[in-house]
Amino acid sequence: MDSVLGPSGLEELIPPTGRSLIPGLPDDIVLSILSRVPRKYHHNLKSVSKRWKDLVNSEEWYSCREKNDLAETWIYALCRDKSEQVSCYVLDLNSSKRRWKQMKSLPSCSFKRKGMGFEAMGRKLYLLGGCSWSEDATDEVYCYDTSTNSWSSVAPLSSARCYFACEVLNEKLYAIGGLCSNSGDRHSWDIYDPCTNKWEPCLDITNIQNEIEGSIVMDGKIYIRQRSVDSQAYALVYDPSSGTWEHSDSEMVSGWRGPAVIVDKTLYVLDQSSGTRLMMWNNEVKEWIPVGRFSALLTRPPCQLVAVGKRIVVVGKGLSSVIFNVDNARTMEGLMVSSSIPRLDSDVDVLSCKCVTL
Repeated sequence: MDSVLGPSGLEELIPPTGRSLIPGLPDDIVLSILSRVPRKYHHNLKSVSKRWKDLVNSEEWYSCREKNDLAETWIYALCRDKSEQVSCYVLDLNSSKRRWKQMKSLPSCSFKRKGMGFEAMGRKLYLLGGCSWSEDATDEVYCYDTSTNSWSSVAPLSSARCYFACEVLNEKLYAIGGLCSNSGDRHSWDIYDPCTNKWEPCLDITNIQNEIEGSIVMDGKIYIRQRSVDSQAYALVYDPSSGTWEHSDSEMVSGWRGPAVIVDKTLYVLDQSSGTRLMMWNNEVKEWIPVGRFSALLTRPPCQLVAVGKRIVVVGKGLSSVIFNVDNARTMEGLMVSSSIPRLDSDVDVLSCKCVTL
């Protein structure tokens, strides 16, 4: 396989335009062979020829990898260092030597912004809004195509905003509430359709507030956690079929005290009020069940969560990371059994974590 990982040994095999990808082999066989090359080598395949580059960027390619269970998930972490500089790191979970690597490219205008939205949809990452000490909330939106490793700007938000909730539902991107500029409305939310590259503005002056403490997509609906004027926590749920927000049950809100993820249609929350304890919401009996706690030697709060299949990845300060498989949930002396990934030398704070599968 090493002979197909770099262009040096393959240039002799490049066929004239219009002929097969590799002489003597049908293109479907070539696709079946090349699609087994690990994702970290895809840039090498693209450098062989334009036809190979088009193949690796094609829908056929990704469909073939998904169909044959070859797709690989990488985690992307948006971080901020001590100098308030924003950066993004990536982790290849499939690598034998798992470690975080910093992405070289990031829109320069976002380096000092706070309160930005960060979300993954399909093969793309989105960086939205934000503000800084010298800049009011912005409506700018940038898109990173993980298959081509390139950034581009897309349609701006309907309302400039920062410190807002950001979720994906039914292949559409939602930007909800937050702090808006003078021309915006804090009771609003925007819905982005990547097919049309347009945002649809929506308004709910009764329910949507500017201070949103958390959000999650569960059972085909968006849940957001807010706090009332008397500091009481409550949750709203958005049903896309009706396009309305309604109050959710109070039992779930009582244990929603930190970053949350969905694994196998089950809600998990990391409670960091005292150490790092993983909680699970049992929707049938309407009760929070403690799963276990992580070792203080492995986790460094504040942490963020991201779900990859049946695994929950806990990413903390300095990108210290713990991987926990919910199917193999075990504890030893009160601590959950998990694997870990070494942290960076620098103490960056993790703002958000998302994953993309290619």
